[in-house]
Amino acid sequence: MVFGQVVIGPPGSGKTTYCNGMSQFLSLLGRYECAINIEELIKLSDVMAEHSLGPNGGLVYCMDYLEKNIDWLEEKLKPLIEDHYLLFDFPGQVELFFLHSNARSVINKLIKKLNLRLTAVHLIDAHLCCDPGKYVSALLLSLSTMLHFELPHINVLSKIDLIESYGNLAFNLDFYTDVQDLSYLQHHLEKDPRSAKYRKLTKELCDVIDDFGLVNFSTLDIQDKESVGNLVKLIDKSNGYIFSSIDSSAVEFSKIAAAPLDWDYYRYPLLDLSIIFTNKFFIAFSFDAIFNGLEAHY
Repeated sequence: MVFGQVVIGPPGSGKTTYCNGMSQFLSLLGRYECAINIEELIKLSDVMAEHSLGPNGGLVYCMDYLEKNIDWLEEKLKPLIEDHYLLFDFPGQVELFFLHSNARSVINKLIKKLNLRLTAVHLIDAHLCCDPGKYVSALLLSLSTMLHFELPHINVLSKIDLIESYGNLAFNLDFYTDVQDLSYLQHHLEKDPRSAKYRKLTKELCDVIDDFGLVNFSTLDIQDKESVGNLVKLIDKSNGYIFSSIDSSAVEFSKIAAAPLDWDYYRYPLLDLSIIFTNKFFIAFSFDAIFNGLEAHY
């Protein structure tokens, strides 16, 4: 059984920075770094030139091509995945992971054929919290992606260390991370003449988000070890990595599963990291590398 993360998010949300910082952090835990270069399969620049496509259309074509050649990718991964930890870095075109089915199909095929346990890590730039309209859009994108990908899913407000430089928040940070009563946001939206005329639409969209009740956010400062560590704990709990080296009763598993999200498994007697992470390796697997011909070295 192999564990890992599917890193997604809009352009500029910090996906590549996240993968870089996460690879360094996981390397310190013993999940050592590795790299895969698959540019010989397809390159975005070649697709755009050959088919007269723009970047977005080219990326959709590339993902479709990858899905049709999934056997090639499986053969590349099979010799490497034994006791490895995977990190998939998707490009920032949001239509790939909430509108089109190719990316989901690629991930699902890998999960089934290679017995993977993956968590989707969806990054959203924290500056969107400073604008109520953009924040509601981020909530809709997060909800759509959760429903589309059908994976264990963690939404993350990235670049949280910069949020003060973006301006004052209308509410405290907990309001945005816990996605509390959105009716309070509507009052602020009505003050903006650009969004006031869409008042009814905004209310309906907020009601949809509230009715599902699925979206909340963790926060991340990629340069802060404690912040990254807390997120890793949450990810490891969601995809089952923390259970991978435990040989214990169902009661003990239940205790761990029910523990608070900020629990310290470094001190949990059944989870000795020096044992869990022994001979665990890390694969930085970048879909940006597929499409842009860049080596996935982090």
